[in-house]
Amino acid sequence: MKKIITTPNAPAPIGPYNQAVLVKDTLYISGQIPMDPATGTLVEGDIKKEAEQSMENIKAILNEAEMDFENVVKTSIFLKDMHQFSEVNEVYGRYFNADTAPARETVEVANLPKFVNVEISMIAIK
Repeated sequence: MKKIITTPNAPAPIGPYNQAVLVKDTLYISGQIPMDPATGTLVEGDIKKEAEQSMENIKAILNEAEMDFENVVKTSIFLKDMHQFSEVNEVYGRYFNADTAPARETVEVANLPKFVNVEISMIAIK
């Protein structure tokens, strides 16, 4: 059986999906864009700040599911411009221990929701 995970500390979905779904011990977190959940506005203009907001949104969802970044086993990062990879990677790296970091892919895409520069999704296991 699946359990829907929602928190006001991450942006509300902008379509027919949920912030996260917990199935047994596995949490599937929907892609998070750099939207401030308190104001509903996008964080724009600085890719590091955008990546940080996306990661903070994920952190809020993990916390709601009683998990943290140590539970994450898989990450997908979608970038509008792969030239921003090193800056996003720097921010991303602050949230993980290098020895226990999850598997990951990073791909460049033509467009993302609301035409943001970064979107990050994760899978975590209790």
